[in-house]
Amino acid sequence: MSYVVDFNHLSTIGLESSPVANALAGLRANEARYYKKKYDHDFTVVPASEGQETLDYVNRILKEERNIAFAAKPLETSSFQVENIKMAYVFYEDGLVVNVMYTIDDPKKRAVGFKLSEGMEVPKELEDKFKFARQKSKLAGMIRGSFFVIKKEY
Repeated sequence: MSYVVDFNHLSTIGLESSPVANALAGLRANEARYYKKKYDHDFTVVPASEGQETLDYVNRILKEERNIAFAAKPLETSSFQVENIKMAYVFYEDGLVVNVMYTIDDPKKRAVGFKLSEGMEVPKELEDKFKFARQKSKLAGMIRGSFFVIKKEY
């Protein structure tokens, strides 16, 4: 069942099993606010069990580009297009959020982003491979993030 994320009323619906559920909910709400304000898009998530196609897409890019496969359990996914950008998200139980930004008409603007919820450790799959910048968010607290550019076609 899909869930439209309400960034005005923080909710842990779908994220309850995460040890950092409140921070992860804040991170999810932060993404929802961004897409609503910038593109007037309602950020909608589905349980990972219903978003297998999105999960497979993200996993394929992670594997082929950087040989990364996360051990953490995926809780939710989101997939949508705003303007010329295809977006895919996976929210993991440990507090990690992975997003794929794939512009349809500009191969130079394609990337995978990693965001770490406040209170979680850097996943072992990313240790020593990425440097994380910090950003303060009213909804999510301290967000640590990193990214890499996608080189192949997907």
